[in-house]
Amino acid sequence: MRGILLGLLLMVAAICQAQSVEVEEREQLVNGITRRGQQLTVQLDPKFVEKYWKEFLTQKAGKSKYSKGVYTLEGAVIDTISSQPMRIISTVGSGATGSYVWWSLDMGVAYVDKKASPKEYAAAEGLLRSFARKLYREDVLRQINEAENVLRDTKAEQERVVRQANDLQGGIERNKKRKQDLEAELVRNAEGLKQLQVGVENNLKQQEASRKQVQEMEKAVEAVRAKLQTIK
Repeated sequence: MRGILLGLLLMVAAICQAQSVEVEEREQLVNGITRRGQQLTVQLDPKFVEKYWKEFLTQKAGKSKYSKGVYTLEGAVIDTISSQPMRIISTVGSGATGSYVWWSLDMGVAYVDKKASPKEYAAAEGLLRSFARKLYREDVLRQINEAENVLRDTKAEQERVVRQANDLQGGIERNKKRKQDLEAELVRNAEGLKQLQVGVENNLKQQEASRKQVQEMEKAVEAVRAKLQTIK
């Protein structure tokens, strides 16, 4: 149990140390058009990242259209970046440095650009970093839940082993009691056998005494018959 808890703490510590967040300005070719945008890179599973990015994007900018790996939002307003409606194009994928979220913010007259629109760029970067923090929190919670499930299963197994030990000990005690009962039964059987043997011996004596009585009665009857024959 202590080993599992220690492993859980080490796992969480390792996750926290691995929380690398990188945001950079980068161009991507989307639907045959090269677009300038921002790219967030994190060390997490891309499917996990995409699931939460879709939710995050919907929450912040509204429902998006999805086609061939590209999320598109028309007339999206994100007040923390710009009060003007924007066209947002976004993709999620993975590369050598980790999983990434890329988006391009078209304000109509210009793209959100590090040099041309530094204020909007900084706000958009802040939003991506906020998303990254949310991702890492969700990932830590997910792994803690998994560890807690393992811990719960381990406790259940421990309880099962303890119950099994109790059952085994109960079986030993019942076996001892049964042995004692059998030993007592054997003693009673031995005493009963002795009584039966004594009874057999007494019966043999009684049979002998009875046989002698029969013989004596036969002799007495013969004597009476003999007297009867002398009377004429």
